[in-house]
This record gives sequence, C-alpha cells and structure tokens, in this order.
Amino acid sequence: MARWEPHAKERLARAALELYSEYGYERTTVAQIAARAGLTERTYFRHFPDKREVLFDGSHSLETTLSEAVAAAPGTASPRAALAAGLDALGAAFEGLREQARRRQAVVAAQQELQERELIKLASLTRALTAALRLRGVEEPRASLLAEAGAGVFRTAFLRWVGDERPEGGGSEVPLAALLREGLDTLGDALARG
Repeated sequence: MARWEPHAKERLARAALELYSEYGYERTTVAQIAARAGLTERTYFRHFPDKREVLFDGSHSLETTLSEAVAAAPGTASPRAALAAGLDALGAAFEGLREQARRRQAVVAAQQELQERELIKLASLTRALTAALRLRGVEEPRASLLAEAGAGVFRTAFLRWVGDERPEGGGSEVPLAALLREGLDTLGDALARG
C-alpha cells in the first residue's frame, strides 16, 4: 500500500533543480532526484514522465493564467490592452520566484535538448494566447501576430529578468511585470516608427 507523500511533486522539482545545478542535467539520474527528495523513483514517475519534464511542469498553468487574464480584460479593451493584461498576469505568476527561475534558466541554457523543449513551451504559450485573442473577436492574422509579438516580449523580458543577457550576471532587480510592460511599450514604439 502506497503511503501519502506530502508535497512530493514540489520536493521532486526542488531536488531536480538542485542536482541539475550542482552536477548538470546529463549527469543527474531520476534515482538521484528521488533520493534527494526522500522519495522513490516510482513516486517520481507518478508525477513526471521523464527527467526533462520536471523543469517544464508549470507550462500548462502559465497558459491557463495567460488565457484567463486575456479573457478577463474588459470587453471594451483593445487587443493590445488584453495582451497587456495577459502579460501582467504572467509577471504576477513569477512574483517571488526570480532565484528559482534564474537557476532553472541556467540549466536550460546549458543543454540543447532543454532549449528545444523551452521553444516548444513558448510555442504552446503562443497558441494559447492566439486562441484567447480569437475568443475576444480578434481576427486572423492579427490574433496570431499579436500572440507572436506577445510571446517575444515575454521571452525577452524573462531573459532580462533572470540575467541571461547581462555579462556580469545577477539579472535585473526590476520586477518581471515591469520588464514585460517596458517590452510591450518598446514594441509599440518600434512599430509606430515603422
């Protein structure tokens, strides 16, 4: 009979990130992750299909957060304002998680397989955003273009926030939400100057 493991999924995710940071993704096994979390491999595989997906577990939650925020924007909001509401919600979802996100990004950046999975995650986020905009009545190709632009703003702001673009490291002390708004404004200015 299986015993209940409190916070098993979170413990496994934390252990995986610690081990990937210490030893590298390639040199870490599921058995090591489970042992670090004080759990079994079987428990690990109840929560994650492989050692890669532990890093991408929140993807669906981010899509939901984004879609719901776009849908909840006032009916009179422009498509750009609805996009901004979605980006604001993403910024809020990462509040207080900068160090964890920074460590995760370092692991992803060091491994091509993980970089490819990150691009798949971003494409999925873009599809969710496109669908949310279309539900608001934004027609194609405008919905897809806005979603692609929004995903680009998110990726650029996120990398700035975790410090991926600063040679001295450490990332930005500016909240992700502010960087997202700045990115959206910069995009708007760039398009206006055409």
